[in-house]
Amino acid sequence: MNDRSMKTRSSLAALWIALGAAAATVVARADAPPMPRNILPAYARECGSCHLAYPPGLLPATSWQRIMGGLEQHYGSDASLDAAAVGEISGWLQTNAGGHKRAREQPPQDRITRAGWFARKHREIAPQVWALPSVRSSANCAACHAGAERGRFGDGELQLPAGVPADLRRAWND
Repeated sequence: MNDRSMKTRSSLAALWIALGAAAATVVARADAPPMPRNILPAYARECGSCHLAYPPGLLPATSWQRIMGGLEQHYGSDASLDAAAVGEISGWLQTNAGGHKRAREQPPQDRITRAGWFARKHREIAPQVWALPSVRSSANCAACHAGAERGRFGDGELQLPAGVPADLRRAWND
């Protein structure tokens, strides 16, 4: 084999590796629903006034339907809205609800934090981290995920929440 054919084979191998990596990235991103580009202002305003306006792709359409149908008892709060707002937000949530593998699961009580995928992704988080004043609960995604408001929850978006004890800080960095 001459130098030219070796270089060609080497270039082709590099190209296939790059294409394989790109395909893996696309598949990984397809399983992680970002916030839609067309964020409904009413959703951001109404839902985001009390908690993170979660990306609709984190739950299936049936979960969003139940959530929007029970706003008068929304996880211990009255989050009632007028009929027009409910209709507008419900329609947007249905259109943007999750259809990927994770979101097909209807978690208990329609809580994102009770979904199996959520539990698996967060299983190594120490209980004392969830109890920190800067975190308060597993529903406070922005405490650790810098890109949560944009629907970005990847490892590259992780940040150490305020107040993590030194022993847990070392484990975070390992």
